[in-house]
Amino acid sequence: MRIRPATPAELPALQDIERAAGVAFRALGMAAIADDEPPALDVLDGYRRAGRAWVARDDADRPMAYLICEPVDGSLHIEQVSVHPEFARRGVGRTLLAYAADRAGEEDLTGLTLTTFTEVPWNAPYYTRLGFRVLDESELTPGLRRIRAHEKELGLDRWPRVCMRRALGSR
Repeated sequence: MRIRPATPAELPALQDIERAAGVAFRALGMAAIADDEPPALDVLDGYRRAGRAWVARDDADRPMAYLICEPVDGSLHIEQVSVHPEFARRGVGRTLLAYAADRAGEEDLTGLTLTTFTEVPWNAPYYTRLGFRVLDESELTPGLRRIRAHEKELGLDRWPRVCMRRALGSR
């Protein structure tokens, strides 16, 4: 598998990956998440232009997964990582996160952060296996507090959510 920056022509494929990956939430009673639209093309392009959108490619050179991120309070915050279900359980997400950790290290950032659902098997339990830990309220940085407040406005707190962090060099 090869990871590289996303190209402008691939952005619609990233939306397709997001839609396909979201379907699994329906079986957990999270239809609103399953039906949620992926980031708009201009949003994805903003991450791409900032050098913060990466794709994992399959053998036919098609995107099979993507990750978008941004620096937040000294860490690289993973805004979204999605793997097309055809390629799930093959280490693609783990490889993208390792790539993000390498990029964060190159920028002298201290770790990776993300927000996620606690009761979704491929969310918080998965990230815990990859060395992330749940941050308690007192550990949230101002940027993470803003992200969580925005998520609450979007209604994502209908299901339990947490902020997680992994120090660089972990796993």
